[in-house]
Amino acid sequence: MRQVNVFYLNEGEILAHPILDANGRILLTSGVKLTNLYIHKLKSLGVDTVLIEDDRLDDVVIQMAITPRTKEAAYKAVKSVRHCLETNRLIHTKDMRDMLKRMISDLLGFNGILGYISDFHGFDDYTFHHSVNTTIFALVLSLSAGYNESKLLEVGTGVLMHDVGKIKIPNVVLNKIEKLTEEEFNEIKQHANYGYEILRQIDDFELISAHVALQHHERWDGSGYPRGLKETAIHEYARIAAISDVYEALTSKRIYRDAVQPYQAYEYIMAHSGIFFDPKLINIFSQHISIYPDGSGVILSNGQRGNVVKQNMGYPGRPYVRMLYQGDEPLHPPVDYNLVEHPSLLIVGTENH
Repeated sequence: MRQVNVFYLNEGEILAHPILDANGRILLTSGVKLTNLYIHKLKSLGVDTVLIEDDRLDDVVIQMAITPRTKEAAYKAVKSVRHCLETNRLIHTKDMRDMLKRMISDLLGFNGILGYISDFHGFDDYTFHHSVNTTIFALVLSLSAGYNESKLLEVGTGVLMHDVGKIKIPNVVLNKIEKLTEEEFNEIKQHANYGYEILRQIDDFELISAHVALQHHERWDGSGYPRGLKETAIHEYARIAAISDVYEALTSKRIYRDAVQPYQAYEYIMAHSGIFFDPKLINIFSQHISIYPDGSGVILSNGQRGNVVKQNMGYPGRPYVRMLYQGDEPLHPPVDYNLVEHPSLLIVGTENH
């Protein structure tokens, strides 16, 4: 299978991986032959890329970190909490913890490097998708840090609800396309305090988890908000949330900007190790994120173009690749490289045609 930008899709190509709608339900299933109507609909939804079948890349396997059913349950859990808060209804934290146990169980069976997290790449209901995807990243980091189930549930509930304070921020401010005024930005920054106050008043919601909402915008060098905490004065759960939150936000499409490529988000995170983010946690992060996801298109320094076939554990920037073109000329047969074994070959660009 091969990742393709929707603007380069052709009628008749076969979808290789399901597309979900904003509620986590399957919009188009794998095996569907794309029509011009489907392609137009994907564009209108804000979907950027899809995975299509390609006989030249039939050994590319996309392993999702959690199952579609678990992800749908997670979306429902986040929406349910928000609905309860907006209507002053009782929040059942047990339901949230049960869903997180399912998510943790899925992740324990996942032995890959995180690449494709979101099945939905539009901008509808962004906050729900951001909360769920950020939680997946955070749980992977937490598992790799050796957390037991009790701590995983604490960090998971905190990260899942880390942006809950935004329900008190007007949507006109949250979704503003133009540059925010100083007053508007200060209002958005209040969501950390709002979230903490909301969560600490919920029966059975751990106070330590509520601190994730309060502290997830704190930064290692003390430049964050709301309290300007530094280094280990920031709770470790919040330090995990900070990395996960920024990476997921950068790689997600928003109504006011496009998503950046995974390698660009990775470079941003790595460049701010010891500045914004805990360097020990960044070391864990660097080993579990796919800079160039399986199936994605890459350009090598020798002018060859092709796609990523699989990852090299421990070497996120040096995957296995299959080159299909020399410039614009097809290669017969395609050429495979394990980039760990070819140090002179560099990935110099990405393309999803």
